[in-house]
Amino acid sequence: MMFQNRIDAAKKLAKNLEWVKNNDPILLAIPRGGVIIGDIISSTLNIALDIIVSKKIGAPHNPEFAIGAIMPDGSYVLNEEVAKMLNISQNYIDAEVASTVKEIERRLMKFRGTKEYGLEGKTVVLVDDGIATGATMFVAIQWVKKQKPKQIIVAIPVGPKETIDQLNKVADKVVALHAPVYFNAVGEFYHEFDQVDDYKVQEIMSKHGYKIKMIE
Repeated sequence: MMFQNRIDAAKKLAKNLEWVKNNDPILLAIPRGGVIIGDIISSTLNIALDIIVSKKIGAPHNPEFAIGAIMPDGSYVLNEEVAKMLNISQNYIDAEVASTVKEIERRLMKFRGTKEYGLEGKTVVLVDDGIATGATMFVAIQWVKKQKPKQIIVAIPVGPKETIDQLNKVADKVVALHAPVYFNAVGEFYHEFDQVDDYKVQEIMSKHGYKIKMIE
């Protein structure tokens, strides 16, 4: 399955989420691409949109290679196998968490204008434009569970079957339009997969009523 762009993927995903409307849900989008998905689903199904901010833990000397992900409260998920293979120390992890939490807080203010959430008793739908290792989604689920929601649903256009099978063990339900066995990158399933910048995220969140902080 190929998607034309994120808007196309979001419209298709919305059709598979109509049943959620009866559960008083809230969408939690993962920036940046997930916010495009969340915006379309929110508008189509008239569901409230919010945003969840996490940051990956990059490997030493190769920060683009994610070995885990961190949430605002400092909780994190680590790929233990990769960390062991790269001989990554706990001191490195602790230092990354300490510095990254500050960046996450800054982004929360930039995208939401507040660090407060009200998810208790809610049906939370976590959305992204796709997943690969799922590190960000796993840590997001871990964090949302602490907020005592009614249930957690993961909704994505595409992700590898192996990762989706793992997500089904920790979320109440996973809605995935395409779950290929062979998977290289999310972008290969989109004809158009442009970068989404912070200003686009701010524009969308402002449209949904958030008093965002216009900061760099």
